[in-house]
Amino acid sequence: MLIWIIFAVMTGAAIFALLWPLGHGRVAAFADAADATSLYRAQLGEIDRDLARRLIGPTDAEAARAEAARRLLRASGDEADPAGETESSLRRRRASSALALSCVPLLALLVYGAYGSPGNPDQPLSARLQADPSRQDFALALSRIETHLANNPSDGKGWSVIAPVYLRQGRYDDAATAFAAAIRNGEANAETHAGLGEARALTSGGVVTAAARESLAEAVRLDPKNARARFFLAIGQEQDGDAPAAIAALRELLGEAAADAPWSAAVRQRLERLEAETAGSAITALAPADRQAAIRAMVDGLAERLKASGGTLPEWTRLIRSQTVLGDKAAARASLVMARERLAQDAAALVELSALASELSLQETVP
Repeated sequence: MLIWIIFAVMTGAAIFALLWPLGHGRVAAFADAADATSLYRAQLGEIDRDLARRLIGPTDAEAARAEAARRLLRASGDEADPAGETESSLRRRRASSALALSCVPLLALLVYGAYGSPGNPDQPLSARLQADPSRQDFALALSRIETHLANNPSDGKGWSVIAPVYLRQGRYDDAATAFAAAIRNGEANAETHAGLGEARALTSGGVVTAAARESLAEAVRLDPKNARARFFLAIGQEQDGDAPAAIAALRELLGEAAADAPWSAAVRQRLERLEAETAGSAITALAPADRQAAIRAMVDGLAERLKASGGTLPEWTRLIRSQTVLGDKAAARASLVMARERLAQDAAALVELSALASELSLQETVP
């Protein structure tokens, strides 16, 4: 009910704002002018004074009196309608007033009916949040946690909850601050130390700094199986130029990973890139004959690994291309057949393999 009262008051104010100038416009226009009748009477008195002082002659005085009298008669006839408003203008004013009185409320109702929700019940914010917490706006929930932490800065659990959120949002400085606050207030476990190390590394543009390594090492001390800490420590070894140690660490991490570990793909991709770079640098330093043998050994090793445990589409593609470049098309065709068998459930991968077979002229003998 209160909302309709507010709407009625707003509508009345809008109509009043429209009708006020229509009803008072002409009066305001004459607000600074003197009364016309008094003015003309004063002119008659002035003529008599000028005649008495012999400033004008009797003939001129008579003509001036006649003109002033005519003006006085016209002004006296207009007193019933001081604004000089004609019948047609009065009709226009009344039509405008009626239009404002009818159209403004009608237009307001039409707009509210189209864009408003008059049939919905009141929905206070607190009631909505209590009725269905799962539909809380994420930004609102985050703001509530931040407000809580501002009032309770010693809540280590709260800091440990909000820190990963900051990390996912790319707010690395805030994440590092939150992880540090969680550790400082009783949440000094392996995950918070690993999170602090990651946040510090990402804050530095991906460089695993000394401060980041300190947090990561503490995480590994608390939990030797912590994958996040071990991964970033391996990156630190790579950045130090110790590629063999980094490769060994990543291989060990993958060897211990569960089959459905969500982070294994990122670790494998990093390992393959690092192995390729390391192998490429070593092969470049070899003599031409030894270089060819080393390349073939790498390709054969990749083929054995994919045959034993399978692999991704990029891995199969790299193997088939490598075997084709080495001139071993028979092996490339065999790898193509095996790739199709291993990736039979992936329709997009099969399309890519067909395109690869066409590109490398392998499709004629592939079933």
